[in-house]
Amino acid sequence: MVQSLPLLLLDNSSMMSVLNEGEFQCHNLTFEEAKHILEIHNAQDILQCFNDHGIETIIYDYLGIEKRELTYKHIRNMRVGQDAIVFKLYITPSETQPILQADDGVEAKKIQNVYVYCQYLTRLK
Repeated sequence: MVQSLPLLLLDNSSMMSVLNEGEFQCHNLTFEEAKHILEIHNAQDILQCFNDHGIETIIYDYLGIEKRELTYKHIRNMRVGQDAIVFKLYITPSETQPILQADDGVEAKKIQNVYVYCQYLTRLK
């Protein structure tokens, strides 16, 4: 019996770790495509390979995915035929640095812009 390989959820750092060995194909995904792929997989068929709560917020709140308890596992190598969705963060300094005043008088300053995009990664060989 052939066991299917779990879908991996990666971030910038964990992606670099799994590219350790082999040949890969990678292409950009829209948020809708990423959402659809996540929705067609059961939680037990997905491994979360990062511990970034900010990315979890993106997955569940921004993409609108129902919150699920996913198994965390550090992965060093993807297996041939295994797929992953990579949530890539791109951070730039803020061109403007407005100071915001909270209701209680505390000031906060914008210092950077955070962008995210998704990629689909498959190990071919």
